[in-house]
Amino acid sequence: MKAYHFKLEDSWIEVKEKMKENNIELTDEDLEYEPGKEEELLERLQNKLNKSKESIQELLESISANKSRAS
Repeated sequence: MKAYHFKLEDSWIEVKEKMKENNIELTDEDLEYEPGKEEELLERLQNKLNKSKESIQELLESISANKSRAS
C-alpha cells in the first residue's frame, strides 16, 4: 500500500475552500482532514469525484500552490 503525504503550500483551510469553489458538490464532511489521515481523505474524494488517489493528491497540491482562485 502506498503511503500518501501532502506537500501543501497553503493551509488546509485555504485548500479546502478552494476545492469547494472548484466543485460545489463537495462538503465540509467530504473534505475533513487530519494530518496522518491522508488515505481516508483520498478515499472519500476518490469515491465522490471518481478519480484516482494520485490525481486527487496532484489536484490538492496544485490548488495549494496556486495563490489565486481554483480553476
